[in-house]
Amino acid sequence: MTSTYQPSMFDLADAGGAPAAGVGRLAGRITRHQLTAGAWVDVLPGWLHGSDTVFETLLGIDWRADRRQMYDSVVDVPRLLRWFGGDEELPHQALTEAKLALNAHYADELGEEFVTAGMCLYRDGRDSVAWHGDTLGRSARHDTMVAIVSLGSPRNLSLRPRAGGHETLRFPLGHGDLIVMGGSCQRTWEHAILKTAKAVGPRISVQFRPINVA
Repeated sequence: MTSTYQPSMFDLADAGGAPAAGVGRLAGRITRHQLTAGAWVDVLPGWLHGSDTVFETLLGIDWRADRRQMYDSVVDVPRLLRWFGGDEELPHQALTEAKLALNAHYADELGEEFVTAGMCLYRDGRDSVAWHGDTLGRSARHDTMVAIVSLGSPRNLSLRPRAGGHETLRFPLGHGDLIVMGGSCQRTWEHAILKTAKAVGPRISVQFRPINVA
């Protein structure tokens, strides 16, 4: 990696007496941003405390480097990947706690559970994901949710409406921050982690999804 990871100032402040990694309360703390066309995002900075411990654990899992077809060439996917099915144990107890808390908080609104956990490792500013919506499954036709817990150095999650006519929104996410994209967000808006020339450290995103939402 070309950049040095900078730990969370909150974790450094609590060093020596910090509680075990885990998540805080959602009700009354998370903020909903209403977008257009029935889309919304919920945001809660620093939801997963002790995030540096979780981040260090995840750095050691068996990440996969993928390749994909692009026009006439096969190119490297500019990030590392790992996917956990619903029957797989997550690599840190704090992530299991996070999934349970999300399921409890969104049970009535979502009507089902978050089951899978996809993970992406952005090693530096050259790693990215292009503009897209998670529309390979049911979210191409139905409202759903994707909940993302971000660990490590902050990177901007950018959002823009597919129909245009709205400024791009940017949410700097890292160090245990939570964002939940809901309503029609996957169909009517796009999101991306864009490349940056700035010196940024590694970031890991953990994406909780219901079954058949990808």
